[in-house]
Amino acid sequence: MATAATHQTARTLAHDSQDGTQAGVDDTAAYERAFDAAVAADERVEPRDWMPDAYRATLVRQIAQHAHSEIIGMQPEANWITRAPSLRRKAILMAKVQDEAGHGLYLYSAAETLGTGREELLDKLHTGRQKYSSIFSYPTLTWADVGAIGWLVDGAAITNQVPLCRCSYGPYARAMVRICKEESFHQRQGYELLLALSRGTPAQHAMAQDAVDRWWWPSLMMFGPPDDESAHSAQSMAWKIKRHSNDELRQRFVDICVPQAESLDLTLPDPDLRWNEERGQHDFGPIDWTEFWDVLKGNGPCNEQRITQRRRAHDEGAWVREAASAYAAKHSASGAGRGVEQA
Repeated sequence: MATAATHQTARTLAHDSQDGTQAGVDDTAAYERAFDAAVAADERVEPRDWMPDAYRATLVRQIAQHAHSEIIGMQPEANWITRAPSLRRKAILMAKVQDEAGHGLYLYSAAETLGTGREELLDKLHTGRQKYSSIFSYPTLTWADVGAIGWLVDGAAITNQVPLCRCSYGPYARAMVRICKEESFHQRQGYELLLALSRGTPAQHAMAQDAVDRWWWPSLMMFGPPDDESAHSAQSMAWKIKRHSNDELRQRFVDICVPQAESLDLTLPDPDLRWNEERGQHDFGPIDWTEFWDVLKGNGPCNEQRITQRRRAHDEGAWVREAASAYAAKHSASGAGRGVEQA
């Protein structure tokens, strides 16, 4: 069985290569053996450790998509901040949207440890070369949608992201610890909002049910395509970036949501949904994967709206980035000057 010493070998090889020494420079197989043994032993891979190019590329793709989803995901709910029905609800929603911005920051920072700059990632998002979660291309038509997003969308996110706290790449795993804590709050907030509506007037209950009807199936799509159609899932699991397959996580989410829906007195819009005694899990109906792939290609109800708003916000924030760079350069120069004087 591999131990921490195995991973230390990988680190030594990687550092030797970075320092320009000859030890192991041409022995890629030795790097790979040490890396594979470290991953098998559940050792964390850190930014200065040697890693396969494909492992690095997979992490950049996944972390970038996650980060993009956080900042694009601010839009559907921010749309309701000015129309929240009470000051309390407005404060809660503002705090949640702010949290999502913070999640994007943590994740872009994690991606930067892999040698990919934030500006490069944002440029790929804005030009359509990188994706965000399909769920955020759907409109928020009523106030109940804010609750449905919290309960279903954030609930699906937690189901998917809690295992990422044990991701083999250290910076990503550590970022996920805080993100999952905050997402748990978001999920409970959404559940509580729907509960209030469900126990309200008949019109409020109907509004809550309508929101659940529209968000249920897109939430199931959040876990990605079926395992036999997923291009990256198997390799990501082999590298322990992911710990469970798309279908496993989707099944877990369904099993969690069924009793919660009963407590909310809301019905999940699936006539095939029923408990399977033999499997000890719920059976559920077929997902419309044609819709999923169409949305992912940019043909969803709000794809163009979301990305246009993202580009506009980025352009309008250029002066902030320029000011921050100028401030950092000024203080860097003054610090260097003081160092010369002290010398």
